[in-house]
Amino acid sequence: MKQSLQLKLSQQLRITPQLQQAIRLLQLSTLDLQQEIQQALDSNPLLEESEPEDDLLNQDDDQPQASSAAESDGPLENLEHSADDNRNEETDWDTHELTMPDELPVDVQWEDLLSSSSAPTSPSQDYENVDDGITASRVASESLREQLLWQLSLTRLSDTDRLIALSIIDATDDNGRLILSVEDICDSLTHDLDIDIEEVIAVLHRLQQFEPCGICARNLQECLQIQLDQLPSSTAWLPQAKQVLSRYLSQLATTDYEQIRRRMRLKEHELKAVLALLQSLNPNPGHTAVPKDIEYVIPDIYVSKKNERWRVELNPDIIPTLRINASYANLVTRGDAGKDNTYLRDNLQEARWFLKSLQSRNETLLKVARKIVEHQRNFLEYGAEAMKPLVLQDIAEAIDMHESTISRATTNKYLHTPRGIFELKYFFSSHVPMSSGGECSSTAIKALLKKLVAAESPCKPLSDSKITLLMNEQGIEVARRTITKYREKLFIAPSSERKRLV
Repeated sequence: MKQSLQLKLSQQLRITPQLQQAIRLLQLSTLDLQQEIQQALDSNPLLEESEPEDDLLNQDDDQPQASSAAESDGPLENLEHSADDNRNEETDWDTHELTMPDELPVDVQWEDLLSSSSAPTSPSQDYENVDDGITASRVASESLREQLLWQLSLTRLSDTDRLIALSIIDATDDNGRLILSVEDICDSLTHDLDIDIEEVIAVLHRLQQFEPCGICARNLQECLQIQLDQLPSSTAWLPQAKQVLSRYLSQLATTDYEQIRRRMRLKEHELKAVLALLQSLNPNPGHTAVPKDIEYVIPDIYVSKKNERWRVELNPDIIPTLRINASYANLVTRGDAGKDNTYLRDNLQEARWFLKSLQSRNETLLKVARKIVEHQRNFLEYGAEAMKPLVLQDIAEAIDMHESTISRATTNKYLHTPRGIFELKYFFSSHVPMSSGGECSSTAIKALLKKLVAAESPCKPLSDSKITLLMNEQGIEVARRTITKYREKLFIAPSSERKRLV
């Protein structure tokens, strides 16, 4: 085998660290991006957050602002947003001079020495507010088990009954329902204690008197029965509700109201009152004991209509105003290979890359949002029924970007419109052919489906086949199985379960 040297030209696509950072920032949500910016501020001394006071001072001195745009050789208009001007001014205690005599009376009070302007306002009230806030957060963060244990600690029980109660509480799920049978709980305790099943049932009935009402029930029927038993005896239609719950629960589950009314010999309005009482009960009492945390959505883009035109703007409050520290940047010396200079130079380059990546993210997000608004203008004007079919490839071709970039730019990004806040992915949907030759969006079909169900008669709800015929009459060629799939996605029950009394 003969060895030789060859010269060969080739092209390879490599993802640089700058491009990797830009891609990573593009797919981050608002909260994740804020954490990323805070981490960059903590790790890079050349990055700093610009204060509104500094911007006003630079404008008064007629000096150019030492912003990130100047350092990165490019405008960063999307990154420079002013903060809220209505800030609460903090009191500077060092500016108040206190004149104190050399000798103080024995019964002197500090309030007599401090002026009214320098004294803090109502410290006791502040501590009370803080304590109330801590107590409220503690109560909200308590689990159902902790609340039941707290009520158990206030209940007088023997040691054996207390152990049984602990086993029952451990077998209660977040809905407030027992996940183990009484026999299983009894068997788990007979290894250490000499107890019988009647004693376990007696302790169970004691726990079922705890709050929230209906807790520690073995099934749905018992859960509702506990809540009915704790209602005042003067409650209207209470005996009839107990009778329906004990005898006709299967008919109630299948909405066979006619059979219930005939067997109980009730009139239609009377049965309706009985069902209203049953519907006021809570089948999952554990949810009321522990409220779920509310997750707030921060929109990335605002869409508003001004002068008959739709305007698309980035949310100025989600990204702080960043810039490069001019003092540290001026310390960087060219040609100096010292350790300190190398550290500053590397951090300066990283800061410029980070600011350029933020600028690229904002520009891409704004381009995608503008094209989406331009394509879905009918949705903004008339609602979800006017939504047009749209896929990622359509936006990618419109702004000359790759489809994967559009996917990253629309993930976990939200658009604030006059019709509500929507994720950018909401505006993308498949299409269904129409008899007239056009296409209809699946989102529009879902909106039409909800409209038809909302307008149906409670006594005779629309079946999936009937909804299919109604849509075919409007020119939408959709199959019955498609209607069934959309109905399940919208969490709409079948027609047999939607049947109600007038």
